Amino acid sequence: MAQDFRTLQEQLQELSEAGRPSISFEFFPPKDDAAEAVLWQAIRRLEPLNPTFVSVTYGAGGSSRDRTTRVTARIAQDTTLTPMAHLTCVGASRAELRQVIAEYAGAGVRNVLAIRGDPPEGPQAVWTPHPQGLDHAVDLVRMVRELGRFSVGVAAFPDVHPASADLDADARVLAMKADAGAQFAITQMFFTEEAYFRLVERAATHGCTIPIIPGIMPVTNLRQISRIAELSGVALPAPIVARLQAVADDPAAIRAVGVEVAIDLSTRLLRGGAPGLHFITMNRSTATLDVFAGLGLAART
Repeated sequence: MAQDFRTLQEQLQELSEAGRPSISFEFFPPKDDAAEAVLWQAIRRLEPLNPTFVSVTYGAGGSSRDRTTRVTARIAQDTTLTPMAHLTCVGASRAELRQVIAEYAGAGVRNVLAIRGDPPEGPQAVWTPHPQGLDHAVDLVRMVRELGRFSVGVAAFPDVHPASADLDADARVLAMKADAGAQFAITQMFFTEEAYFRLVERAATHGCTIPIIPGIMPVTNLRQISRIAELSGVALPAPIVARLQAVADDPAAIRAVGVEVAIDLSTRLLRGGAPGLHFITMNRSTATLDVFAGLGLAART
């Protein structure tokens, strides 16, 4: 069910004035029809919570683009949810990017997360832009803003991005994206509130005051989270690793610890003034629902 367009910036401001946090969910692109069915089960279970928005990422290296755009369009047309489309520079010419943006607009999708994206070989690989494409997220932000009335968000990094010189460089780039027209940011997952609040402070010193929404991923698989952290540069604190390793042979216990960690971190972030929480669901709803319940958040009406 397509909705009247209000920018996410406007919605975030309204929630802030009401003293309520933004709650949003992130899904990954399904690889096949069976995975897409699982995704839709998760979407329908989380829909009654009435989140501020939901997003569907591109696949690694920009893969799964067609399925991602189709799922995002269907969310706009067939649910009560507000979708946010991910858009990356990876493997796409300027003309192809304009076409994708036009397709989103035609489907009623007016919220876009504009990110450079990782090389197909992984986050640690050397970035090489498409010969007729864009080189930086800043360029993509400008393109989206020039092509219509879109609400544009960008990525932010509490832990240093693999391609960045240091944390301050990440903050400077975030400020550049805000200057180009980005209206809010969503962080990569992280595991300490200090990392998040340091990012907010660093960004402010560069004149960047857009809302920065923390990305939260409840840990349900120790091997998976370790691999993601290794590839992305996310710092896994030793105390959390020790808690997970202590129950490494018990999947249910790992999940329980992961939910506890997410609840604790989310609580401290909201108490410290974070504008909301963006849950990376891994296309499963139960852990996210458990965190939501543990935080005592009520579904929005």
